[in-house]
Amino acid sequence: MSSHNNSNDPRQPSAAKPYVSTAVAPEDLPVDYSGFIAVIFGLAGVMFRYKLCSWLAIICCAQSLANMRNMETDLKQISMAMM
Repeated sequence: MSSHNNSNDPRQPSAAKPYVSTAVAPEDLPVDYSGFIAVIFGLAGVMFRYKLCSWLAIICCAQSLANMRNMETDLKQISMAMM
């Protein structure tokens, strides 16, 4: 590595800028599909008494809880899915 010629290196450390993420409004965030699917499976499990749908609803609800981005709005969805 020490025999490598650094004079031909095209990188410019002085021109590097740190990455700054852009702020996204809560209305512009993508839809939480796992929370929506949890509600659908939960309703199907209650209405048709399918145990598999109820278990899938719990799994989707846990996935949605793990991937929460906005605490306030997602917490409402999770509570509705758990009910």
